[in-house]
Amino acid sequence: MSESPHPSPLRRYLQKMQGGGQIPPAVNSAEVFWSWLGAVLGIGLVAFLDARFFAPADWSLLIGSFGASAVLIYGAPNSPLAQPRNLIGGHLVSAVVGVMLFQWTGNIPWLAAALAVSLAIACMHLTRTLHPPGGATALIAVIGSERLHHLGYSYVLAPVGLGALCLLLVAVLINNLAPGRRYPVVWW
Repeated sequence: MSESPHPSPLRRYLQKMQGGGQIPPAVNSAEVFWSWLGAVLGIGLVAFLDARFFAPADWSLLIGSFGASAVLIYGAPNSPLAQPRNLIGGHLVSAVVGVMLFQWTGNIPWLAAALAVSLAIACMHLTRTLHPPGGATALIAVIGSERLHHLGYSYVLAPVGLGALCLLLVAVLINNLAPGRRYPVVWW
C-alpha cells in the first residue's frame, strides 16, 4: 500500500518530532577555556559578594538561575538570548512577575508556579527580553524560602538586578579579552 500524498494531521504532527537537524559543531579548547574563565569569575564574584556581604545579613545574592545565565553569556556570548538587554531585562521582568504572582496566588503554590513561569515568558516576549533563565528567576520568587518571600519586590533589585549586573560586568571584560570574541553583539 502506498503512502497518501496528503498525510493526516496526526502524521504531520508526529513527523515534526523526527528531528533531522545537525548537532552543534565542536568548539576548540580556547573557547572552552574562555567560557570556563568567564563562568568561574562571574559566578565567583556573585558568590563572593554573597558570602561577604549578603549571607552575614541573612540575605542572599546567589540564585540558581544565574548558573543558566552563565552558560549563555560565557558559553554562547553571540546568542541573541545572551545579550545585555536579554540578560538584565529578562531577569528583571521575570522577577517582577514572580513576586507579583506569589503575592497574588502564593497560597496555591502549583498555580503560582505555573502562572509565574508562563507569564514571565509572555512578558519577556512582549518586551523583547527573552532570556531562558528568567523563567527560573520567576519560579524562584514563588518557591523560594520564607526569607526570600519577605523581600517582596526588593527581590527584583537584589539578588536579581545586582547579581545580573555582576555577571554582565564580567561578561563584558572576559569575552572581549578572548581573541575572536566580541560581547555584546548589541547592548539594548
